[in-house]
Amino acid sequence: MISVYAQRRARLAAQLGAGGIAIIPTAPERGRNRDNSYLYRHDSYFYYLTGFTEPQATLVLAADGSSTLFCQPKDLEREIWDGYRLGPEAAVASLGVNAAYPVTELGSRLPRLLENQERVWYPFATHEGLAAQVEGWLTAVRARSRYGALCPTAQGDVCALLDDMRLVKDAYELDVMRRAGVISARAHVRAMQRSARMLRAGEDCREYHLDAELLHEFRQSGAQGVAYDSIVAAGANACVLHYRAGNTPVRAGELVLIDAGCELDSYASDITRTFPADGRFTGPQRALYELVLESQKAAIAVTRAGRRFNDPHDATVAVLAQGMLDLGLLDKSTYGTAQDVIDARAYFQFYMHRTGHWLGMDVHDCGSYVEAGELGQSSQRKDPLSGETIANRPSRILRPGMVTTIEPGIYVRPAPGVPEQFHHIGIRIEDDAVVTDGDCELLTRGVPVEPDDIEALMRA
Repeated sequence: MISVYAQRRARLAAQLGAGGIAIIPTAPERGRNRDNSYLYRHDSYFYYLTGFTEPQATLVLAADGSSTLFCQPKDLEREIWDGYRLGPEAAVASLGVNAAYPVTELGSRLPRLLENQERVWYPFATHEGLAAQVEGWLTAVRARSRYGALCPTAQGDVCALLDDMRLVKDAYELDVMRRAGVISARAHVRAMQRSARMLRAGEDCREYHLDAELLHEFRQSGAQGVAYDSIVAAGANACVLHYRAGNTPVRAGELVLIDAGCELDSYASDITRTFPADGRFTGPQRALYELVLESQKAAIAVTRAGRRFNDPHDATVAVLAQGMLDLGLLDKSTYGTAQDVIDARAYFQFYMHRTGHWLGMDVHDCGSYVEAGELGQSSQRKDPLSGETIANRPSRILRPGMVTTIEPGIYVRPAPGVPEQFHHIGIRIEDDAVVTDGDCELLTRGVPVEPDDIEALMRA
């Protein structure tokens, strides 16, 4: 049986063109401080084609489908300290590549692999120093021209090919992402319930207590770790979009915003929930929460094959704009109708990010947001807030198998004219959605979103 990784290599090889050859390295190890490194995480493009998680490795793939892996050699002494290595001898059978060599031979063997090829593909602006390495290898090929060696005369960004491949998930990927969504939902439930329990018991609850619940569930359920640094924001901290869990007290009567997801087998999940710390929404909190939830429902309704990537954002903004006027966040006598609010981008005071992003091996996954066949259909507009001229191009047409987040929000900082009852309230609701020909499949609804359901969960 051909592995999913071999199938992907074959698909990529078929796009390299006659005389094409691709070089895809994994990520480097990075030092944290003296004698200590950050937890290693492989390069997503490399893993997508190999399933190999060791550092110091490079894949070379030719247009005829032949694949060569360079990896760390077996070293029993280093393995005592750093762990087991697969080694080149076992890599061919284990990974299904055609040949494997020690990574120490990369510099001597790469020029020979590049000889008589027409185009070399590699990830542009992704690996520091790689472009210079490629130039060095090509220089070595040119030095053999007197012996009849031909040097590639063109270069291409292999990310442009791999991005489109990774954008539409296969069955294996969707299965992993479903499981990641289940684990992350359970983690959110744990954190929400602990908040309510601690406050009911009169205990000192801090953001880091809730962060600990997330990490516990991720690891206990077999996830390798977090997909990104978790956001656990109590009270006014929720108005800081990329806040990190700290030691701020979690207080009754305030909201808590948690944006967190695990990484399972190299695939990310991404969930945000906002909930009352003690399990009960106040009137102003519920009013804003229900507005954000209605905007998310509008976005979910248009997340389906054939629609555009921008459609969920536009649907969200339409609901939020009207709601901001109805709740008095924006004064109707000043801002006019909802369409006036949209045209002037007046909603930006309270909603300053997009409604979604691609999701996959990276939490902000690869893939263009512009439809490739319509790049030339460009118009210009002047941004009413910044005055910048912006090029409008048709956004990506959604296709079955694409995975996107849907994450509207409202963030209310004190400002003149903003009703005080809404000050310091930050709300975001985020789910992961698989595009289908019908209603999108939500992967993360194991944790509730309806305010009554949230209150019931926190009473349990």
